[in-house]
Amino acid sequence: MALSDQELKEIAYLARISVKEESLPSLKKELEDILGLFKQLDEANTSEVNAMSHPLDLSQPTRKDEVTEEDLRDELLKNAPSVKSGLFLVPKVIDGEN
Repeated sequence: MALSDQELKEIAYLARISVKEESLPSLKKELEDILGLFKQLDEANTSEVNAMSHPLDLSQPTRKDEVTEEDLRDELLKNAPSVKSGLFLVPKVIDGEN
């Protein structure tokens, strides 16, 4: 795929990169080579290929969903200087608009 200098400058602007005028030809060649590789990939016949979520045929090991620790909420809240409705109260650290 051939790119014009103007297209290359627009791509550089959109990518927020500064490109020196003397490096445009080499950058243009590299980008055209990359776009050529994508064109080759696009031409590959994938109609017989099933979609997969992982390249290996593995399953994710899972564990039983069971409680492993006791509820220490009340004991931990006893040490807090300020508590309301079972939550720690902390000083306001961010001022916002009212």
